[in-house]
Amino acid sequence: MKPEVLFVCVHNAGRSQMAAALLRHYALGRVAVRSAGSAPADRVNPAAAAALAELGLDITEQVPSKLSTADVDAADVVITMGCGDTCPVFPGKRYLDWELADPAGQSVEAVRPIRDDIDRRVRALLAELLDDPA
Repeated sequence: MKPEVLFVCVHNAGRSQMAAALLRHYALGRVAVRSAGSAPADRVNPAAAAALAELGLDITEQVPSKLSTADVDAADVVITMGCGDTCPVFPGKRYLDWELADPAGQSVEAVRPIRDDIDRRVRALLAELLDDPA
């Protein structure tokens, strides 16, 4: 069974969307990926979309979605994005909190380092998930 990862941030418009897109890209179908937020925005953050476009990834068609208990229940790993988001806690789930700057209202130049930080963390997570014999 392939592992499932859920990325959570308040608006599901920047950090969690970038993380989900990067993990989908690198995992090549070996990991199920979801993202959600407790108060989803109307659209993806344009600067986050532009920063990912520089890597050849397009998130402009993604729609921020509301976090549900079912999302958390389905996930093996739940990653909150340094925003103090409230997330249902289930026994046996692995929770990580990635302290990341918020790209909301930032320029593409300001979002690039956030994207690069997420990229490093996603690559490390993927290596761990795929190397884990459990």
